[in-house]
Amino acid sequence: MTEQALAEHGGAGFSGGPRLLADIGATHARFTLETATGVFSAVRILKCDEYAGIVPLLRAYLDAHQGNRIHHAAFAIANPVDGDDVRMTNRDWTFSIEAVRREFGLYTLLIVNDFTALAMSLPGLQASDLMQVGGGSPVAKSVIGVLGPGTGLGVSGLIPTSDGFVTLGSEGGHVNFAPCDEREYAILQFAWKEWSHVSTERLISGPGLELIYRALAYRSQSATGALPAQDIMQRGLSGAEPLCAEALECFCGMLGSFSANLAVTLGAFGGIYIGGGIVPLMGEQFKQSSFRARFEAKGRFTSYLAQIPTYVITTPNPAFYGVSAILSEHLRGRSGDSALMERIQQIQRELTPAERRVATLVLENPRTVLNEAIAEIARLADVSQPTVIRFCRSLGFTGLADFKLKFASSLTGTIPVRHSQVRRSDSTHDLSAKVIDNTVSAILNFRDQLEVHAIDQAIALLRKAKKVEFYAMGNARAVALDGQHKFFRFRIPTASYGDAHLFSMAAELLNPGDVVIVVSNSGKLTELLHAVDIALNAGADVIAITPHQSPLAKKASVCLAVNHTEDNSTFLSMISRILQLLLIDILAVGLSVDAPGSDDLRQQEASRLSHLLISHLDS
Repeated sequence: MTEQALAEHGGAGFSGGPRLLADIGATHARFTLETATGVFSAVRILKCDEYAGIVPLLRAYLDAHQGNRIHHAAFAIANPVDGDDVRMTNRDWTFSIEAVRREFGLYTLLIVNDFTALAMSLPGLQASDLMQVGGGSPVAKSVIGVLGPGTGLGVSGLIPTSDGFVTLGSEGGHVNFAPCDEREYAILQFAWKEWSHVSTERLISGPGLELIYRALAYRSQSATGALPAQDIMQRGLSGAEPLCAEALECFCGMLGSFSANLAVTLGAFGGIYIGGGIVPLMGEQFKQSSFRARFEAKGRFTSYLAQIPTYVITTPNPAFYGVSAILSEHLRGRSGDSALMERIQQIQRELTPAERRVATLVLENPRTVLNEAIAEIARLADVSQPTVIRFCRSLGFTGLADFKLKFASSLTGTIPVRHSQVRRSDSTHDLSAKVIDNTVSAILNFRDQLEVHAIDQAIALLRKAKKVEFYAMGNARAVALDGQHKFFRFRIPTASYGDAHLFSMAAELLNPGDVVIVVSNSGKLTELLHAVDIALNAGADVIAITPHQSPLAKKASVCLAVNHTEDNSTFLSMISRILQLLLIDILAVGLSVDAPGSDDLRQQEASRLSHLLISHLDS
C-alpha cells in the first residue's frame, strides 16, 4: 500500500492487540495477524481439503498463536455472504458467523465476499504491485472493475463516491458463457454434455482450464488423458505440449472477452484489475497472450475499450489489504463521536478495576455490548454479572436495559441487531435472545426494503373498497383474522375465510370494487390461486401478502412482498408471520389517516413497537 493510504488508516499499532485476517478460498486459506495498519505477520497458507470445516481450520492457525489475545477478525471468503448462515459454493462447508465469533471469543467477526475484499484493496496498491497489459490510462474517480479466475470466477467493482469508494457485490462469474469463434463454440458444445447451463465460471477458472483441455483433445481426436490445471499451466507456459499451450491461449482469449464485457457494463474507465490464483502465475507471458487483443475486439466499441487499462495484480495476498480496510472502517464507525462515550472515558479513573474492564469493552466494542445479553458481556469483560449492573449504575442508569437504550441512541439513533441461527443445542436463554434478535433484525431489514409504491396502491384500493375479504390457510390464518378485526373498525364490510372449499364460493360472489387480501407463506397453494382467478374475473382486486416471485404474486393486482425465508421443516413460520402482521398494521394505519379515531390507532401502534424494542433490550 502507499504511505498515504497507510496514514489514512491511522496509527502505528492497534491498542486491542493484533487483528486476525484471512482470505479463504475453495482450495487454500491464507491467514495473517495484522499488528499495525498494513503490517502483516505470521502469514500462513493452509489447504482446505485437510479440514472438515472453518472451525478446525481456524484452530489449526490459532493454536500456533495462543499468546496473542485476538479481539477483532475479518475474513474474505469465496462465496456470497447474506445474513448469518454461510454455505460455500465450491466447498461443502456451512457455518454460522455468530457461532464462530462466540467459539473463538471474538468481539468482532466480519465475513465479506473475497472479491469485495479484493476490490477494496485496489486504492492502496502501488505501481509495483501491478503489471499493466496493453495500453490505456486510468481516469481518476472512475468506476473500476475487478475479476479473477481461481477455483471459481470472482467479479466485483469499485464505485467512486465523494469520500472514497464503495464495492459492488456481484456474482458476475455465473453469467452465461458466450463463445466468440468456432473453437469456443465447440468447447461450449462439449461442456453442454455435462451441464445444461454453462456459466462463464465453468470455463474461465482452474476447473475450466481442465475442461478446455479435454474439449480440445476431443475436438482434435487426441488420445491425451485429463490433466490437472497446474500441469496444463506448466506445460503450456514451457511449450512442452502444444495442446496445453492451445488450452492456455484459449483460456486467455475467453478472459479477454469477458473482461471487455465487464468494462463496457460498468463503464470502467478506472481500469480492469485481474487477480485470482491463475493469471498472476503466468507472469510476463500473459502479456504475449491474446488477452488484450480480445479485450479490444469489440467492433464499434474497439476505440472505447482501447482507452481502458488492464492490470494483473502481482502483489502477494492483496485481499489482506481489503479486509484490513473493511475491518478498520467498521471499527472506526462503531466507535464514532458520542457524548456518552466521552463520559465513559472521563469517569474511568473513578471506577473499580472490574468496572473499568466493562468500560474498556464498551469503548472498544460498543456494538457487541448493545447486541449481547448480560452473561456474554460479563464473560467478554471477565467480570461478574453484578459488576456489569454496577457499571451501568455508576453512569446514572437504572440497569443494563436503560443503559443500552440511551447508548444505542447516542451512537446512531437506532438499535443495531444481528441475525443468529437457532440451533437445537441452544439453551433457553440463547434461544430466547436469538428469537427476539432475529425478529427485530428482520423487521429493520423489512423496513429498509419496503416497496412504498405497492403499499400506496394497496391503500388506494382499500380506501374505495365496497367489501374486503381475507383468504388464508394454516399459519397465515391468524394474520387474516387480525386484518378482518382491524378493517371492520373502519366500517368496511369484511369477511375472513380459511377453508379451501369456501374460497372459490366466496370469490364467485365478488363484484367490481371489492378487494381480496390473500396471505400465503408460499404463494403456491392451488386452492388460493384458483380463487384469485375467480375473483379477478369477477372484477375484484387482489392484494397478495406473499413472496414476490411466487405464482400468487404474479397473479395479484398488488403484491406486498414478504421474502423472509425460514426452515419450515423444523420450525413453524414465525418471523414471516410477524412481517405479515406488520403489513396489515401498515395498511390499517394508512387507512386510519382519513378515518375517525386515527390518532388513537397511531398511538396504539407506537406503544406496541415501543414494547417490542424494550423487550429486545432487556434480553
